[in-house]
Amino acid sequence: MAEFTGWLLDLFEDPQGGIILWFIGADAARIRLRQPFTVTFYASGAPALLKKVEAFLHSQPAALEYSHTRRQDLYRHDAIPVLAVTVQPCALSSLVHRVARQFPNLDLYDADVPLAIRYAVRHDTFPLARCRVTYAGEQLQSLSVLDSPWDLDPPPVPLRTVSMEADADPRCQTPRELLVRFEEKEHHIPLRYTRSSLIRLNTILQQYDPDLILTTNGDVWLLPYLLELAEKNRIKLQLNREPKRDPLIKKEGSFFSYGRIVYRGQQFLLYGRCHIDSRNAMLWQNYELTSALEMARVTRLPIQNAARCSPGTGINVMEVLTALRHDILVPWQKTHGEEIKTAYDLLQSDQGGLVYQPLGGVHENVGMIDFVSLYPSIMTTCNISPELPIPTRIGKSPFPPGIIPQTLKPLLEKRITLKQRTLSIETDETLRPYYKAQASTLKMLLVCCFGYLGYKAAKFGRIESHEAISALGREALLRAKEAAEDMGFEVLHLYVDGIWVKKAGCDKTDDFLPLLNTIIDRTALPISLDCIYRWVAFLPARVDSRMTVPNRYFGVRQDGSTTVRGVEIRKHDTAPYISRMQENLLGIFQNAANRTELKQHIPQALEMVLARYRRLVQGEVPLEELVMHRRMGKELDTYKVSSPAATAARQMVEIGHPPRLGQRVPLVFTLGKPGACAWHSQIPIDPQSVNYVYYGRLLVRAAAAILQPFGIEEPQVWEYVLGEGTMQLSLKNMRMAVFPA
Repeated sequence: MAEFTGWLLDLFEDPQGGIILWFIGADAARIRLRQPFTVTFYASGAPALLKKVEAFLHSQPAALEYSHTRRQDLYRHDAIPVLAVTVQPCALSSLVHRVARQFPNLDLYDADVPLAIRYAVRHDTFPLARCRVTYAGEQLQSLSVLDSPWDLDPPPVPLRTVSMEADADPRCQTPRELLVRFEEKEHHIPLRYTRSSLIRLNTILQQYDPDLILTTNGDVWLLPYLLELAEKNRIKLQLNREPKRDPLIKKEGSFFSYGRIVYRGQQFLLYGRCHIDSRNAMLWQNYELTSALEMARVTRLPIQNAARCSPGTGINVMEVLTALRHDILVPWQKTHGEEIKTAYDLLQSDQGGLVYQPLGGVHENVGMIDFVSLYPSIMTTCNISPELPIPTRIGKSPFPPGIIPQTLKPLLEKRITLKQRTLSIETDETLRPYYKAQASTLKMLLVCCFGYLGYKAAKFGRIESHEAISALGREALLRAKEAAEDMGFEVLHLYVDGIWVKKAGCDKTDDFLPLLNTIIDRTALPISLDCIYRWVAFLPARVDSRMTVPNRYFGVRQDGSTTVRGVEIRKHDTAPYISRMQENLLGIFQNAANRTELKQHIPQALEMVLARYRRLVQGEVPLEELVMHRRMGKELDTYKVSSPAATAARQMVEIGHPPRLGQRVPLVFTLGKPGACAWHSQIPIDPQSVNYVYYGRLLVRAAAAILQPFGIEEPQVWEYVLGEGTMQLSLKNMRMAVFPA
C-alpha cells in the first residue's frame, strides 16, 4: 500500500458502484481514487404497506438490500419501526422516486441527503480537508482527517485556478473574445475562429490542469456556448477531469423569497475539478473565493455546490448533518405542521423583531451596540429546537442541547473568535479581509437559521420555535434599552438586535464598557460595541418628513469608514451615474468631525450636485451610466400594464434574448412611448430620445436624501440647480413630464 498527505477536492458517485474521490497531493500530484460506499434510506408506514414495499423492492433491477430496524423521529419520543433500504449511490435517486410514485402514502427518510454529507458523517470529512490517505492501486484503503472546518488558520491549499470571461456582457452585446488568466499569464482567444480557438483552450486546460475554473456568466452562457461550438466542430472540450463524464447541467428556475421573485440561473457543474460562476454565486459580490471556500468547509457541500447555494440551504444541510450523526431520521417531505392557534394567540406570538423609530437628525459620538448574532445566541443559550419545549424566558435550559443549538454552537463560536481577531489585527491588512470574509459567511448562515426555522418546508422547522426566538429577542432588546437609560444614556434607535446610544463625555470605547457589562448581566447574551460614530444621520420618510424610517440612515465611524442604509446607493436598480454622485456626496462629508464642519461642506456639496446635474441635462453622460435594472416580477404575458421592465423585456424577446422570471432587465428611460428601451447592442438608442428630465429628477432626489439632515430639503436643491436662467426650460419640461413608475 502507498500513502500520501493531501487535500480532498471533490467526490461523486461512481456509475460502476461506490464513489470517486479526487485529492490534491502535497507534492502537487492530482490523485483519483475509488472507494466502496453504499447509502441507506428508510421507509415508514403500516406493516401491511411495508410488506408491499418489500415485494416492490424485490422486483427492482438495482442491487439493493433491505431490513427492518428502528430509528428516532425528531418529533416523536420513541424510535419508530422503519424499513432500511441500502443501495449504491448512483441508483439512489431513481429508486427513491419509483418507490414514492408507487406508494404515495409512505413516509420516506434520508432519501435526499447529498452524497458529500453522507460521506462527511461517516468519515468526518469536508471540502479541502487535509487528509492522510493510504491506497492500493486505484482503491482507497483508509482516510484520516488532519484538520477541522472550525480551524481559523488551516494550511493553505495549493489550488490551481483558471479564470475565464468574455470581453463583453452577453446580456448586452455579443462577445468577440475569451480572456483566460492563470498565474500571471493572460490569453486572449478570439471566438470567431472557433476550431483553432477551442484547440488553444483545450491545450491550456490540459497543460495547466486547473482544480478550479472561475468564470463570469459561465453557467448561463459561456460554458454552454463553448460546448455547443465544440460539438459543432467535433472537438472534445476538456472541461472535466473525468474524461468519460459529461458536465452536469442543472436547470434554471425562479422562486419566491421574502416577498419577491428571485431568478436562479442554470448551474454548470464539473467532475474532478470545480467550476464557480461569479454571477451565479450567492456570496461572491463581497468576498469572492474566500466566502465560497468557507461555505464549503462548514457546510461540507462540494465547493461548486456550496458557492451557489443560499445560506438557508447551507444551514439546512448542517442541521441534516447533525441529525445523521445522532441517528435521527431526516424526512424527505416534512409532515409536521403548525399547531392550531386562536387569533389572539397569533397576535401575541407572531410580532417579529422590535423596531423603534429613530430620533431624526444628526447626532455626534453615537455608540452602536450590537448583540452578537442575537437570534442564534438565543437559540443556543435558551436551547430552542423543534423537538424541545418552548422556553418563555431568557436563561439556561434544563434539557440537553437540541439539534439546532448543536448545529449553531460551533458556527457562533467561530464567528465570535474571527470578529475578535479582526479587531485585534492592527498592521497585517492581508489577514483582515480574510477573517472578515469568513466571519461574513458565518454571519449569513447564522442569520438564515432563524428564518429557516419558521419556513414551512424546512426539514426541522417549527413556527412556534421561530416565534419564541422573536419574543425573547424583543425582551433582550428592551432589557438593553432599560440598562442604557438607567445609566444616563440617551437611546436614539433600536433595530432588532442593535441599539444606538449617546451620552455627554462618552466618545471612547472604554466609556461604553460599563454599559456592555450591565447588558450582559441582564440578558446573559453576548454583546459588543460595533462602532462609535463621529456622527450619524437618521433620515425622514419621503412621504412625510415628520416621520423617520428605521432602516434609513448614514454615518461616519471614528476610523473614517462609512455606513449607509436605505438610500439610492444601496439599491440595485439605481443608475450608476446617480449612485456615483451620491457616493461622492457622502465622500465630501466623510472627513467632517462634527455638525459645524458638516455645515461648512454644504457649499461644496451643492456645487458638485449642480455640476453633475448640468452634465446630465446637457446630454454629456455616457448612456451606459444611465442603465437601470428592473426586475421581472411576473411572466411577461401576465402584465396588464406595460411597466418599464415589461416594455424592455418585450424588446429583448424580439431579438431572441427573452428574460426569465425574476431576472433584472437592463434598460434606459426614454421620451414618449413606450418610455423605456432595453439596453443591448442589437437595440440602438438615440441619445436625443433619452428622458434626461426623469434622470435629473432622480439625481436631485438622491442628492436631497443626503443633504436633508443638514437642513437642505429637496425643493431647495431644485431651487439651487435651476437657479440659472439657462435652466428654466428644464423646470418647465420637468413639470410637464410624466414621472415613470
